[in-house]
Amino acid sequence: MSVHRFAAMGCVVEVGGATAREAEAIERIFQARDRQFSRFREDSELTRVNRKPHEIVTVSKTFGQMVERALVAASATGGLVDPTLAGALAAAGYDRDFDELRPRAETAHSGPPGRWRAVSMVGRLLVRPVGLELDLNGVVKGQTVDEAVGLLSGDGFVTAGGDYAGRGEFDVALPGGDSVRVTRGALATSGTTKRRWLRAGVWQHHLIDPRSGRPAESPWAEVTVNAGTCLEADVAAKAAFLLGFDGPAWLDARGLAGRFLPEDSAPVLNDVWERSVADPVAA
Repeated sequence: MSVHRFAAMGCVVEVGGATAREAEAIERIFQARDRQFSRFREDSELTRVNRKPHEIVTVSKTFGQMVERALVAASATGGLVDPTLAGALAAAGYDRDFDELRPRAETAHSGPPGRWRAVSMVGRLLVRPVGLELDLNGVVKGQTVDEAVGLLSGDGFVTAGGDYAGRGEFDVALPGGDSVRVTRGALATSGTTKRRWLRAGVWQHHLIDPRSGRPAESPWAEVTVNAGTCLEADVAAKAAFLLGFDGPAWLDARGLAGRFLPEDSAPVLNDVWERSVADPVAA
């Protein structure tokens, strides 16, 4: 199977099984979303919205839909997956494209806690307090993977920085060296082993605890979740990571399969994952 690769949204995107026309269309979608939702592009719609000195801002249809998805994710996770943490990410040092981050002597600071309940959409009108900055990456990448897979005319897959969705059965590599055969749905992984940086000699990462405005402390290095869509899996993986030792039971209560990888020991599988895996490479 041919695989088309390109860079977008700060990661490598891989598209398998697509025709040349499908691969081109998928790349266009990812690049367009990158231009629209990047925190680090001066010309992105997200940057323009975050800088608007008005409480009510008119946004594009796509932007409004992503905000609505982000608010649904926040509600479903009790506020754990919060779209209002752009300021906290910058305070932790994530203030430019990840590839441009270098160790710095400055100490990271706590950012403002999450305030997702202060945000609402009324038609195409975004309502939020002046100065409250959004970061929609928690839903944009997963949603884009889902839409990209929908463009495939036959069996194939799309992966993007730990997110996977496919049509047909494929073996997918997991953090720590294992693999699993995905027969339906999508996989998403949230963790700290790759997207982290040093500030004053202390490791920081992008998974912010909305209650403290700081990078979360968790017993897990990586959390992988299987769900019906990549967006659902992505949101659940981040919430389960932030919940720490309560993560496996939280996923079980929602019928979602989860694999939890600690820093220095064997993976922990929740009950749904164990029931879903028929052999070492089947799920």
